[in-house]
Amino acid sequence: MSTAKMQPTAAALSSTIKHLGCNFPFPNNHSIFRIHSNHLRCNGRRRNFSVMMSAVSSPLEVCVKASVTTPNRLGDCPFTQRVLLTLEEKHLPYDLKLVDLANKPEWFLKISPEGKVPILKLDEKWIADSDVITQSLEEKYPNPPLGTPPEKASVGSKIFSTFIGFLKSKDPSDGTEQALLNELTSFNNYIKENGPFINGKEISAADLSLGPKLYHLEISLGHYKKWSVPDSLPYVKSYMKTIFSKDSFIKTRALPEDVIAGWRPKVMS
Repeated sequence: MSTAKMQPTAAALSSTIKHLGCNFPFPNNHSIFRIHSNHLRCNGRRRNFSVMMSAVSSPLEVCVKASVTTPNRLGDCPFTQRVLLTLEEKHLPYDLKLVDLANKPEWFLKISPEGKVPILKLDEKWIADSDVITQSLEEKYPNPPLGTPPEKASVGSKIFSTFIGFLKSKDPSDGTEQALLNELTSFNNYIKENGPFINGKEISAADLSLGPKLYHLEISLGHYKKWSVPDSLPYVKSYMKTIFSKDSFIKTRALPEDVIAGWRPKVMS
């Protein structure tokens, strides 16, 4: 789209928002705008706009786990956060539908017979499984691109399973801690040579999948085993700090108390 064609549209959108009592300057060199309600207040009231130059799109509906500790808050599913991170990084508007997984409502079971989250509505169809959802979003909304090259897609992929093994372990000498350390060491060495992200300088789908799992690792192992990533793995620690400090991550993360509550059954079993 040329600048000449973009400017009237931007002016029209700016005029519309001013009519609603807001004064927000629109740039002339961007094809997509997104304005969050927590960034924009108009006459003392919150306004939530998701504005595209070509059209104003409806938010994508996403069913997610509700917090078990705090009303009206997002729950502790790392696969759900992966989907929400993808939406955030692609600047797509979305509407969260919080679901009490301990008392699943009938409307939810009709669209998710297995009763699992996340599930997202795309092109009038409900899609389950974070792998399928994120791939579908990448195909429908390719910009900005988040795809990870196939040869890098599995980097760090064994960290989550080894973390769960160590978390559930009751025997300090069963090798589960060492298995986790081995995976973290391998990841540390990879990021040292190829970072700061899995695909180099730009964040990609692999990071959006691994980041929430490392967040759960940090909180649950810290709580249940008083364990943390050792200082001998500085690139892992730096990677976690970088991912966890992103605005998109902060906005979509679960409360620590929900993470702790979510893993309690596995620890106690």
